[in-house]
Amino acid sequence: MKEKKVWREVKYKEKFSNAFRGLCVVYKTTKHFFIHVATALIVLIWGFYFHISSLEWIALVFAIGFVFVSETFNTAIEIDIDLTSPEYHPYARDTKDVAAGAVLLSVFTAIIIGLIIFLPKIF
Repeated sequence: MKEKKVWREVKYKEKFSNAFRGLCVVYKTTKHFFIHVATALIVLIWGFYFHISSLEWIALVFAIGFVFVSETFNTAIEIDIDLTSPEYHPYARDTKDVAAGAVLLSVFTAIIIGLIIFLPKIF
C-alpha cells in the first residue's frame, strides 16, 4: 500500500495531477457547472460572430474565468463545511450562503460585462 505523503512533500507532477483531479471534482459535484459552460460557449460564439476587439475578448475571458474560479472556490468551501460541520449549524449555513453569494456576484459582473460588449453590437 502506498504511504500517504505530507502535502508539502508532494512532487510538482503530483500537484498538477491533484489540481486537475480537483477540477474534475468541481465538474462532477457542481449542479450549475453545465449552465456556466454552456453560457460561456454561447458568449464565445457571439464573440466570433460579432468580431469583437482584443480588449473585449480580454474582458470576456476574465469574466468567464471569474465565474469559474468563484464557482470552484464555492465548491471547495461547501466540501469543507460538509466535512467539518456534518450536522446543521447556522454558521455553516451562513458560510455556504456567503460563498454562493460570491458566485452570484461574479455572474452578475459577467452579465454586465457581456451587456456592455454585446448590446451596442446588437442594436
